[in-house]
Amino acid sequence: MELQLPPLAETGTTLTGAEIVIRCLQEEGVEFVFGYPGGAVLFIYDAIFKQKKVKHILVRHEQGALHAADGYARATGKPGVALVTSGPGVTNAVTGIATAYMDSIPMVVITGQVPTQAIGEDAFQECDTVGITRPCVKHNFLVKDVNELAVTIKKAFHIATTGRPGPVLVDIPKDVSNKAAHFHYPAKIHMRSYSPVTRGHGGQIKKAMHLLLESKRPMIYVGGGAILGEASAEVAELVRLLGFPITNTLMGLGSYPANDRQFLGMLGMHGTVEANMAMQNCDVLLAIGARFDDRVIGNPAHFAAGNPARKIVHIDVDPSSISKRVKVDVPIVGSVKEVLHELLALLKAANQAPDAAALAEWWAQIAVWRAKDCLRYDRASPIIKPQYVIEKLYEVTRGDAYVTSDVGQHQMWAAQFYRFDKPRRWINSGGLGTMGVGLPYAMGVKLAFPDAQVACVTGEASIQMCIQELSTCKQYHLPVKIVNLNNRYMGMVRQWQEFFHGNRYSESYMDALPDFVKLAEAYGHVGMRIDKPADVEGALAEAFAMKDRLVFLDFITDQTENVFPMVPGGKGMSEMILSEEL
Repeated sequence: MELQLPPLAETGTTLTGAEIVIRCLQEEGVEFVFGYPGGAVLFIYDAIFKQKKVKHILVRHEQGALHAADGYARATGKPGVALVTSGPGVTNAVTGIATAYMDSIPMVVITGQVPTQAIGEDAFQECDTVGITRPCVKHNFLVKDVNELAVTIKKAFHIATTGRPGPVLVDIPKDVSNKAAHFHYPAKIHMRSYSPVTRGHGGQIKKAMHLLLESKRPMIYVGGGAILGEASAEVAELVRLLGFPITNTLMGLGSYPANDRQFLGMLGMHGTVEANMAMQNCDVLLAIGARFDDRVIGNPAHFAAGNPARKIVHIDVDPSSISKRVKVDVPIVGSVKEVLHELLALLKAANQAPDAAALAEWWAQIAVWRAKDCLRYDRASPIIKPQYVIEKLYEVTRGDAYVTSDVGQHQMWAAQFYRFDKPRRWINSGGLGTMGVGLPYAMGVKLAFPDAQVACVTGEASIQMCIQELSTCKQYHLPVKIVNLNNRYMGMVRQWQEFFHGNRYSESYMDALPDFVKLAEAYGHVGMRIDKPADVEGALAEAFAMKDRLVFLDFITDQTENVFPMVPGGKGMSEMILSEEL
């Protein structure tokens, strides 16, 4: 039986709190809610059952619900929505909430709570949701009055999607979801205490323009904020207009076409020599939607001392990110898209071009660094090299797949060797570095884009953290392709133990692995085991030709392969370890 809710434009109707929740989601145009039922949210689940507009995706663990909603948000730009019950439902979800928070992903998380009169009495499945999640959400609410429920949900979506995005949590006691109230969903919301800046300061933008035009060794450094701010077109126009080199962070990959000559590759701990050296030696650095993360610039003291004359322009929507780790000369707070639009207009009107001779000399120096070919590997190896698998994945998908990733060596190889030319195609956990995200991310992406090619690049350790979601994939017919780079180790842990712990591989060897082919088949999917380089391309082509089946490809790769280049922890960007140095 479908609940006969009044037309969406009608207000003043009396609904239960649970019905109000669903009605609010309808008003926000929510397609999917990822969740897992429990006692405190049963009234909400009953309201879901009685309508068809908002589809619920039943995961097998609350962590999977948050990651799937997160992956959906990363791929679409729309807020992801998750629904979990009180107590363990919430605590299971915290990892997913923190993952989204660290990468500034817009999400609305609805949680059940024990009845209002039982709060604080250690009731069954009670926990302090607001207290537990406060450090890892953009904001959270506890709704004790059903009359405030609709406006609170409106605030949640507004906060989650404006300014620097992030997850917002709404905690709803069970009795509130069963009480009745007149429904009214505001078209707009104004919050006196929350008014993010969008337009940058005109004077600062002019200063930035002059620095860029006067530079001799310029560098453009672009992070995930350019993708979140839908500014990839403006970034590309700026880079091509000026003729400057550009690098992306791990989260910024795809904001500028990776196949373009001006792209120097990813920078940071596992970035290219040319990107890291250009960052360290430039005279003017334009940072766009990036936060000078420790995995990006290494030791801030080394970064500053190595080039004290460097001038830094930093554009970011979040003022707290500016001069947080690195002191900048021209801070510009505002929407990346709007600021770049104004900067481009000023540059076009300036009737001045950068110093062509100096720029040519700078590009010549970059060519020397580039000639080191720092990503080379043994292509004649009789054992499958993980880099080769990613290269063939790129070829088979023609660079047009959505690639999700877990966390570890496989993540870095995917970032280095899959050439992302479009934004929102690279879906991975950067800030928190959460193992287990890859498969749920792929689920969220596939639901958003059912006709797209979706590949989950993972490792044998990461995939087991949320492998139960293979059941969800079976239930909802999500034919993603799982590319498991199986080296029988926690690869990145092993690499650090090799480099910095005297080859003492403490608890990093996975000596009790399942047969992934049989495991995939047990869940009703297709499994393949590939152990010869000659079979890699054919297996990938066969898997992607199976449009309606999930295929688990278990590639048996070289156990000794390491990710290069590598900047050791605490070192500076120019202190890279290259493969030939070992």
